[in-house]
Amino acid sequence: MSDSVGDEIISVGIAGLDDVLGGGLQRRRLYVIEGVPGSGKTTLALQFLLAAAARGEKVLYVTLSETTEELRSVASSHGWSLDAIAVHELTPNQGSLDPDEQSTMFHPSELELAATTRQILEDVDRISPSCIVFDSLSELRLLAGSALRYRRQILALKQYFAGRGCTVMLLDDMTSSDHDLQVQSIAHAVVLLDQLNPEYGTDRRRLRVVKYRGMAFRGGYHDYTIRRGGLQVFPRLVAAEHRQVQSRQKLASEIPALDKLIGGGLEQGTSTLIVGSAGTGKSTLTAQFVAAAARRGQTAAMFTFDESPATLLNRATELNIPLAEGVTAGLVTIRYVDPAELSPGELIHEVREAVEERHAAVVVIDSLNGYLNAMPGERFLAIQLHELLAYLSQRNVATILVSAHQGLLGGPMIATVDATYLADAVILMRFFEMRGEIRQAVSIIKKRGGRHERTIREFKLQDGHIHVGEALTEFRGVLTGVPTYDPSEERVGRSHDD
Repeated sequence: MSDSVGDEIISVGIAGLDDVLGGGLQRRRLYVIEGVPGSGKTTLALQFLLAAAARGEKVLYVTLSETTEELRSVASSHGWSLDAIAVHELTPNQGSLDPDEQSTMFHPSELELAATTRQILEDVDRISPSCIVFDSLSELRLLAGSALRYRRQILALKQYFAGRGCTVMLLDDMTSSDHDLQVQSIAHAVVLLDQLNPEYGTDRRRLRVVKYRGMAFRGGYHDYTIRRGGLQVFPRLVAAEHRQVQSRQKLASEIPALDKLIGGGLEQGTSTLIVGSAGTGKSTLTAQFVAAAARRGQTAAMFTFDESPATLLNRATELNIPLAEGVTAGLVTIRYVDPAELSPGELIHEVREAVEERHAAVVVIDSLNGYLNAMPGERFLAIQLHELLAYLSQRNVATILVSAHQGLLGGPMIATVDATYLADAVILMRFFEMRGEIRQAVSIIKKRGGRHERTIREFKLQDGHIHVGEALTEFRGVLTGVPTYDPSEERVGRSHDD
């Protein structure tokens, strides 16, 4: 077999993991999959062998820790059949409970390593597989007895299988108290499966490629889930890989006064942050932008953390915002996100699917407060959000972020998540009190690379419509929540405009 065959890349059977590995695994190499029990090593190994069998290759699964029946049960839970996989079982059977028979049974803690290895090699000679899985290294480590013998045995197996053109995957459950880096130094690549157990919500799983010789793999942690059908890996987003140059158009809200306030509309390829207290109309304003985009035939994807799709659609209908029409036409998708169940990597994967497969022109995250709760640590939010916004910008998507502030009237607004420095434009919505009535105001406090009004306009949800009024030029202190009437302010504003 020529050396060029060793450079051939084969799929692991998991699209996301292939992406992380830079395409897949090189043939005729030895790989180690490490992870605590329950992290999905066996499932990953079965997907690897099933993918090889689907290519018409002969495969072998050598198990020293699970029975064939247990493997079939795992496969059945995912809807798979093991008929195309040769399974060699070296676990003890019921006879090992008989004291008179224990000396003749194959038990990992009592067998000689040489005898176990001989049985494995006999199967390899008989089947001539191209892909082999060993489950697990813990038993081989115990059989070896010493670190030196263990390392020599792994090296011998590596050379033997390389000579026969086999691609080998070793599973290590990391249960040994004397776990070291012996096998990592020998292996061509090492993949670590990590499992996190938050105090609330489902388990979080992530993987990392510890090493991969001669390959440009995607470093860092990547979220993954185990569902019916196997592992699904969500590669970490790298915005620099998605650069595109496109013309940027303005997306109007179809409310003339609001579009005038923000300089004609939201620009494609930019991010807009809508901030304000609860009840100021942030989600309603967002729905208006999305419905207007759908009316123009553009696709939009909304990811809501705080409000169910049914409630959002009902509120929009009451205000004559045709959001439901966009959903019915297939132009608008609304995904309710449960931060206790969905990992950040999976959320970004769904955003990418909306952009790359459904060609979304508008993406909404409502709200950042809910997005923060989905993060494993608050300190990572700004970094991941920056990467997501950079990616959406390069894909020419108009992004709308919603953030709720703490505080109502006559006091400072406290931001749970400060993303104003990340957004290209910031729309501030605020309550204010006037003549014994609580009212709402809207203003633009930031917009990169474009003109906008610096006035403060009244914002109303009245008579089944959104109303954006004239500039509140006769009042001072609107943003404090308790304005004062001053007719001279109107003259100052006019003279300044002139």
